[in-house]
Parts: sequence; structure tokens; C-alpha cells
Amino acid sequence: MLSEPRSGRLAAWGNALLAGLVSPDDAALAIVGEDAVHRVRGLPGEQGPAGLTLALGRLRALGVTGLRVALPAPGHPLGLSGPPEFNARALDAEEAVLCFGAAFGLVPEVSEAGPDGDVHVEVVWHVLPVREAPPADVPSLGEAERELAEALREATEVLSKLDVAGSGPVAEAAIDAYRARSERGREVLAPGYPPRAVRVLELAQRVGLLVSLASGKGHGGAVSASEMAARGAALRPVERTARRAQVAAYNSMVEERERGVR
Repeated sequence: MLSEPRSGRLAAWGNALLAGLVSPDDAALAIVGEDAVHRVRGLPGEQGPAGLTLALGRLRALGVTGLRVALPAPGHPLGLSGPPEFNARALDAEEAVLCFGAAFGLVPEVSEAGPDGDVHVEVVWHVLPVREAPPADVPSLGEAERELAEALREATEVLSKLDVAGSGPVAEAAIDAYRARSERGREVLAPGYPPRAVRVLELAQRVGLLVSLASGKGHGGAVSASEMAARGAALRPVERTARRAQVAAYNSMVEERERGVR
């Protein structure tokens, strides 16, 4: 969870575009980020892969009014709604985007091309049918914020007890560097998202970064297999909480719109 998921960029900027808050070109540029190119394959009415701008316009024409994120992990189908075939592909990719308003989902396939020293990343989003059902295990923003505050305390305590460097200056330096990169390169979320969603996403990224630092060997004094296993077991609930909060933040724009319609 050290980097922003591609599904998060697609959902956030796609939602801003669908709400009329950004132009198609600006949305596509933000979604691609540092990758070389994104294409969308399997769109109804398209014979081959389509560019992002065309794909987002086609999805809107098909009735899509919002985009949600799924960040599943083994044993935790976070944000998914089925069917099993889609869930399996999303689990392999560790992320997906689900459309609101039409029964489609998008799963990224990421590949690298080019010679050493000049490698570029290409992404193909595969459009697949999904089941129209509530997404699994996604909290509200309020729940996510409360859970994250507790998770951050637990992570710090666990890392300190395990003598992991991720709980001290090493982690703080990495977090500061991560924030600096983020501030230089992009907004945390696209226009139209509530301020609370930005707070929740920033905190989720901080907690996720702590877990990522602690999960790698060479951090702190715990280096044996048994100590690494204990570290993983202690941090697994914290990582789960951070992923749930990320999904809640990215999905908040759609959830707010849903509540307004009710």
C-alpha cells in the first residue's frame, strides 16, 4: 500500500469527470499518472482496445454514474460483489473498479516494455460483467476514520514492542518523503470529494506505509522466521483496516450521491 492504487486514480478522476468537474483530457492525464499508456478492452460496442477518454465517455453512455474501488486480498473480498469469475481476476490484480449505474467492472492488467533503463508501464483495463449487489466490507467514512486512529496507535505499539525501526525515525523520514512526492505530483483526491475523504485517505496511506516498512526484512531487530511471522500476524489487522479506509475514501463521492438520491 506504499503507492496509490491505479484503481483509486481511475475511480477518483472518473467520478470527477462524470460529475462534470474536470475535462476528459485532464481526467485521463491524472489517471495515467507516471504510466506510459492506459487502454480499455472489452467495452460494449468497441471491437478493440479504446483510449481512456473514449472509454469513460462510453461508460457514461451505458448508464454509469459513478465508480467504486475494490482492494481485495486473500480471504478478504473488500469492495467486491461478484460473480466469482470477476472476483478471482480482481484478487489476482489486488484491485478493481466497479461501475455504479451499470453492471460492469474493470480489472487492470499491468505490463512493462522497453530496454533496461528505459522501461515503461502499460495498463490494459478489462471490462467484465459484475453482480449488482452491495460491495463487501466497506465502512462509512466516519467508521473508517475512527478505526484508523485506533489502528495507528496499535501499529506504533506493535512495532515498538517488536523492536522494529518502522516505528521510529526511519518511518517518519519515509513518510515525510512520501508526502513530499505526493504534494509535488498530484492532489490526494480529485475535485468533488469531501474534505473528510482526503483526511481518511491520507491517514490510511500513513498507516499502510508503516505496515509496509515493518513487513520488510532488515527493519529493526526482528529478523528470524518466527519473528517475521509474529510481526506479520500482529500487523495484518492494521493493514486490513488501512485498506478498508482507502476504499471508503475513494467510494465516498458515490456514496454521498446515493444518500442524496434516497
